[in-house]
Amino acid sequence: MYRAYYRPKSVAEALALLQEGGGRARVLAGGTDLMLQLKKGELSCDAVVDISGVKDLRYIREEGGRLYIGALSTHTDLAESALLEKEAPLLAAAARSVGSLQIRNVGTVGGNVVNAQPAADTAVPLMALKAVATIVSPAGVRQVFLDDLYRPEGGVKLDPTCELLTEFSFVSPRAAGAGAAFGRVARRRALALPVFNTAVLLVPGAGRAFLTEARIVMGPVARLPLRARQGERVLLEQGAGEEIFLQAAAAASLEAAPRDSVFRGSARYRKKLARVIVYRTLLQAWENACSRVD
Repeated sequence: MYRAYYRPKSVAEALALLQEGGGRARVLAGGTDLMLQLKKGELSCDAVVDISGVKDLRYIREEGGRLYIGALSTHTDLAESALLEKEAPLLAAAARSVGSLQIRNVGTVGGNVVNAQPAADTAVPLMALKAVATIVSPAGVRQVFLDDLYRPEGGVKLDPTCELLTEFSFVSPRAAGAGAAFGRVARRRALALPVFNTAVLLVPGAGRAFLTEARIVMGPVARLPLRARQGERVLLEQGAGEEIFLQAAAAASLEAAPRDSVFRGSARYRKKLARVIVYRTLLQAWENACSRVD
């Protein structure tokens, strides 16, 4: 499967090991995806660089109204974070929905994003929150909005043989006066990938007469977590309210392009489901926004 295993203690050491690998080394964070991919032969490598011991990449903190999450923070870290529950509860809720307790204890938020599955539960709210990913390489540091990190054809714009995703950051919805919510449907309540999930962010303007910002993200209805830009446009042009939310949800469902799936249901069913769940999530996000404005 691979010939060498390394366990660096710092980002610099990890980058040096990747360089030595000459394109044939792979990063392991939690390993919940990579080890299965190697075992199935979907990926091959000569060396595994296990960064789980890089303690500097595991944290959740707030500075000046902005939240910072280390890429090695586990789903359990997010799910149990009192700070996230206060400032961005939709992300904590999404993390609680991931897999089993064992998976949540090991799997990392960075790995969840880099693995680039359209059903990744934490990637959907992170995109709705306008999260910025910090990526380091021997060439330096770059920061990319999650909207721009994903490739339209699938995958992420990150070279796993020489780059590391180290951090996510975003403005706290609470600090911004925003309302946000996460919605999810699965075939059962535990150990199931979502049939559909969505995250919504709404920022009300003066007197709640209009919205200054609206973001709707859906999955898995495309090759990547999908911004429902037509649905967002309805909200920005018309404001908030039940009838408007129905229109926005209908527009969002038209943008969804799911495939027929034995496990998740037909494309037709999931487009109808998208309309219902986006509407409900918009209502919840607006309720949260109004309670914060008051």
